[in-house]
Amino acid sequence: MALSIESVHLGSVVVLAQDRFHDERGFFMETFRADHFRELGLPTEFVQDNLSRSAKHVLRGLHFQWDPPIGKLMRVAQGRAFLMAVDIRKDSPTAGQSFGIELSAEDAKQVWAPAGFARGFCALTDGVEIQYKCTGTYNRLTEGSIRWNDPALGIAWPVSDPIVSQKDANAPTLAEWFAKEESMHFRMA
Repeated sequence: MALSIESVHLGSVVVLAQDRFHDERGFFMETFRADHFRELGLPTEFVQDNLSRSAKHVLRGLHFQWDPPIGKLMRVAQGRAFLMAVDIRKDSPTAGQSFGIELSAEDAKQVWAPAGFARGFCALTDGVEIQYKCTGTYNRLTEGSIRWNDPALGIAWPVSDPIVSQKDANAPTLAEWFAKEESMHFRMA
């Protein structure tokens, strides 16, 4: 099989390793194959593909969506980036815990983070391209974010002064999000 689970974090964030087939022309790699994902117990129904390009030291996140809840399969297609997933399921035994990993286009790895996780990344080189497959379609009315530098999360981002959007800079902390979620009477995944 060209795809395997390399490691599992926070109970459900999965790092996948893949084979690449190289020759003098370059390489070939299957980035998704439903039968292999099914065999590994991973989702096989993705309804939206996204591509993000970022300059060096741009940090995007931590983003999520609650209606529909979205899981994301992420990979670095160009350059090198630090990918992050934070468990924002209030009743989860790993609520508030995070997992981060540095990946590159060269290592041919992917990260699966299911619904109930806020995700983000920091570009470590210029022209970083992140491709991600989503299990739900984007709904701007039900998107949310958690502040990337929330002290309670203790994330050791690899860049001390990243470039962030105004929206990400003003995002609520996880505690503020939990309070808002409680007042809205719903739960993430």
